[in-house]
Amino acid sequence: MDEKAQKLASAKQEAGYAAADMVEDGMVVGLGTGSTVYYMIERLAVRIREGIRVSGIPTSYQTAMRAREYGIPLTTLDDHPVIEMAIDGADEVDPKLHLIKGRGAAHTREKCVAAAALQFVVVVDEQKVVNRFSAPVPVEVLPFATRSVMNQLRALGCVPIIREAVRKDGPVISDNGNFIVDCKFYEIPDPRALELAIADIPGVVESGLFCNFMDKTTVIVGGEKKCRVITSADVNTP
Repeated sequence: MDEKAQKLASAKQEAGYAAADMVEDGMVVGLGTGSTVYYMIERLAVRIREGIRVSGIPTSYQTAMRAREYGIPLTTLDDHPVIEMAIDGADEVDPKLHLIKGRGAAHTREKCVAAAALQFVVVVDEQKVVNRFSAPVPVEVLPFATRSVMNQLRALGCVPIIREAVRKDGPVISDNGNFIVDCKFYEIPDPRALELAIADIPGVVESGLFCNFMDKTTVIVGGEKKCRVITSADVNTP
């Protein structure tokens, strides 16, 4: 691992460990998907071995397998429709704490779990904090309606591309059995309005824009030696 990669891994670890240390005894915690979250799972497992009682709600099969590997007890959103905390990563975070998520194709379940949580903790490294969104917006789409949905996404000003699998021929299939369409916008002046517009398209399951959780979001930005924390109190809204 080169020096740059080591610094990035260290930043992710710092953020993940800091989030895990926010978990209190007896909590039910949403477990997001992604490399930074897996550091959180690693640290949370240590805290469980030290004696705290925690149950996790995984947002993907991958996270469920990782959590079981580390000995974290799992439960479901059906059993706990309201939870104390969800911890997840993000592809990008803007100055209003809007998020783009979905690089791991788990954003639909991640949004369900985030909506159920009283506190939403987002762990990222410094390069994920941006002034304006530039990452593609992932959209989960019913296979039945893919072409129709892509036509309507184009009308919103993007270039939509069906995400292709890496070690499998054909499209990526989400844990829900759907396709992922990555939408590249030249600019996103109003993320909240875009999220609503995408949601209005028949055949769309969910987009990777997370614009409705600002008031309960805490962003932990990992650094090589320490983290900085951003909350809604730090955000200036018009």
